[in-house]
Amino acid sequence: MKKLLALSAGALLLWQAAAAQQKLVADKIIGIVGDKIILKSDMDGALADQARNSPDGTVSPQAACTTMEMLISQKVMVLQAERDSLPVSDGDVEAQMENRIRYFEQLYGTKEKMKEITGYSVYQLRERFRQPIKEGLLAQAMRNKVVENVKVTPSEVKRYFDAIPKDSLHFYESELEIGQLVLIPKATREMDNYAVERLQGFKKRVLNKESDFGSLAILYSEDPGVKENKGIYVMNRSDKQWDADFMAAAFRLKEGEISSPVKSQFGYHLIQMIKRSGDNVTVQHILLKAAVTKSDLAGATTKLDSIRTLIVNNKLTFSEAVAKYSDAPSAKFDGGMLQSKTGEGTLLTIDQLDDPSERDIVLMLDTLKPGKISAPVSFTDETGRAGVRIVYLKTRTQPHRENLNDDYSRIQQRTLDIKRAEAINKWLIEKIPTFYVHVDDDYKNCSHISQWMASLAKQ
Repeated sequence: MKKLLALSAGALLLWQAAAAQQKLVADKIIGIVGDKIILKSDMDGALADQARNSPDGTVSPQAACTTMEMLISQKVMVLQAERDSLPVSDGDVEAQMENRIRYFEQLYGTKEKMKEITGYSVYQLRERFRQPIKEGLLAQAMRNKVVENVKVTPSEVKRYFDAIPKDSLHFYESELEIGQLVLIPKATREMDNYAVERLQGFKKRVLNKESDFGSLAILYSEDPGVKENKGIYVMNRSDKQWDADFMAAAFRLKEGEISSPVKSQFGYHLIQMIKRSGDNVTVQHILLKAAVTKSDLAGATTKLDSIRTLIVNNKLTFSEAVAKYSDAPSAKFDGGMLQSKTGEGTLLTIDQLDDPSERDIVLMLDTLKPGKISAPVSFTDETGRAGVRIVYLKTRTQPHRENLNDDYSRIQQRTLDIKRAEAINKWLIEKIPTFYVHVDDDYKNCSHISQWMASLAKQ
């Protein structure tokens, strides 16, 4: 739903890159809302994004209308949010902007290649991104305010479902709800010391000019991304996704300086400061993980087997055990339940278990019955750490046609989405007459736009 109200700055940039390569110089104002304009390049960028995301690379005949409606509604929501002084912090804008910049750096490989393709430096991209990102956040804040009190009743859900033709009802493959309780054994002090000593040796070799930091990173770092980026990362002080200890150590360094070994949730790091620019830094690191021995894993397995026994004997629920014992970073947010990659909550299909760390779960599902918990099994998590886990198969549905008993929450959500969309359109009909609006003739016959313009004409 967010995409309906906020133009993707990423899509716009990609279209601008293509336009730059083709030396397109013309642009056209196709809409004006208050003091804000809508350019044809905005429309083209959004349509190109939709085409890239569609299976056949095309867009629907109504795409131009729905996109123009989205662009107008966003501008109205931004203007009303400004009138209402809805809070959007500079920190939120900067954080989203840096994430967007980082995405494109990774997409193109280097800043130089990014500039060559897009025609913009990082500084220029930040300036171009800042206003669209702020407007997107303002529009979302306004949308949230409009729909915050919109609810649906069970009778409304049933009425919506009964109106769906039977041959149009969704068909669902078998779906599962799967939980896991993870223990990651800690390495011994001896293994910790060994990793630290190796990093200290690397630092000495670099300082004595016996080795190059980048070469050591490529040869020895256990960071999975080292093959692509040589251990080089760009960070902003407001970023929240980095390990706090790693980030704090990095920002203490001067250009060219190399840290002492730094411990993070991923292991031990040696960090070299490559460049500082205000709140932005470019660093290169070497990651070593303290080795976990077979006896460490055996101890974790024994502990996990005892936890499983408590659950099986109803001394502890699975969710309580996860909250108390799990070492998975996401456990406090998801209760140990795997999340669907399509936004369907905890319901997922077997083909969604495609991460390397999840493949052994698939092998268990043939013998694991709903409500049962597996014996402890060893695995390697997404960061490369060795651990053990028990797997809980909470539910398994049979392939079926959509119905109110099995799929109520999904039907309820669709009903709510429709009611929210109606509330937003009603709000727009009321608010649009309070702003100056001009729309290019090509879009005046679009269904919602014609409604909005009719309400404007009555004023």
